[in-house]
Amino acid sequence: MAGMARNLKAILLQNNTSSSSSSSSVWAYITGLDINRNNAVFVLQSDGATGYYPDSPAKTLSPLARDCHIQIGGPGTSRAVTIPQLAGGRIWFCRGAQLRFQLNPGPALVEPSVTNASDPNYALSWAFAEFTFNAAQVFANISYVDFVSLPISLALASEDADTPRQMVPGLPASGLDAVCAELAAQHDRDGAGWNKLIVRTPPSDGSEFLRALSPNSAMVMDSTLFSSYYQPYVDAVWAKYALTKQPPLTIDTQNAEWGTAQGQTTTTSPPSPSPPPKSLLTFTLHGGSSTPSPSPSPISFPQPSTADIFSCSTGAFAQQPAAPIRNNIAARLAAAFNRSTLLINPDQPAAEKVVTYYASHPITNHYARVVHAASLPDGKGYAFPYDDVAPDNDASNNVAGTVADARPRVLVVAEPIKGGR
Repeated sequence: MAGMARNLKAILLQNNTSSSSSSSSVWAYITGLDINRNNAVFVLQSDGATGYYPDSPAKTLSPLARDCHIQIGGPGTSRAVTIPQLAGGRIWFCRGAQLRFQLNPGPALVEPSVTNASDPNYALSWAFAEFTFNAAQVFANISYVDFVSLPISLALASEDADTPRQMVPGLPASGLDAVCAELAAQHDRDGAGWNKLIVRTPPSDGSEFLRALSPNSAMVMDSTLFSSYYQPYVDAVWAKYALTKQPPLTIDTQNAEWGTAQGQTTTTSPPSPSPPPKSLLTFTLHGGSSTPSPSPSPISFPQPSTADIFSCSTGAFAQQPAAPIRNNIAARLAAAFNRSTLLINPDQPAAEKVVTYYASHPITNHYARVVHAASLPDGKGYAFPYDDVAPDNDASNNVAGTVADARPRVLVVAEPIKGGR
């Protein structure tokens, strides 16, 4: 398929807000790394066609030297734009105001932040979708990994007449209200601090919701939040898969060469006065078509902290560049911990069912649960970093909210879906 994705004709940006919206004008921005310019920093200029490739500035937080505010207009308007092939792409929407992007030496693009209260964009209403456009395909998803704010929908039309139009509706127009209401209700039920994910419009006692932070983002702002939230569940998982018990935890790597990994927990007791006993979940590979020779050493994970689980990228789940098999297992483990399915399903992710996600144990990623529940009618959206982990050949269990095509024609990104739902 190399070269086929060059057929992308345009990205269509739409403002589907209602005329009754308090701030109905929408501005858009497209950022990424230009694949064909050695991954140079790219920002689309206001004309919707010209790329801005910034030079490295002399000082931090320097302003952009070009106008990159793409005005879509009021409710019911749309704007077609074109882009080169980009990696790490984002399509940003801001309602009622313009976002301020800045530059650091490098150059490095300083993007709007929801975890820095001094950021000039912090009090604005904005959101983004993520995409990659390369020689193989266009791939895009609605990202709720960091926060929920404006509702965004995706649609992708193919050059192939036989390929149906792909659609991810995302949150409805009232989605943020629904998410915040249920987060507050969940805090009332368990007192764990889910209400602290809610950010209101300034001042802090404002009547309107500005955004809902993911647990990972909220913990950046308050390190005491959820400090040991997952520990009882982690302890239960370690007990279930102890070496003396059966069956072991099986992780399908979904890689024919590696096969499956079977894991059980063990505890070692170093001689006193050494450090306390070390409890590990240790995996060995089974059934791969070309298991490396010699066989790889067992792969062990310490107990993950709550921060490790919500971030999927620290501590026990930190990615290791020279350990692709370990990274593969870590992604599937992290997904199962977020969904709290490890106590009911020892066959991950092959035997997973969406109906059991977040439902089998009171300790779970309730933010992800709430976001998926509010994303009507299909419950799709990327709510944590490995939300695309799913059984093979079962599209109904893929809840990540992605669109992809090797011969894309038009990618439509709207705020919100047409009709507002």
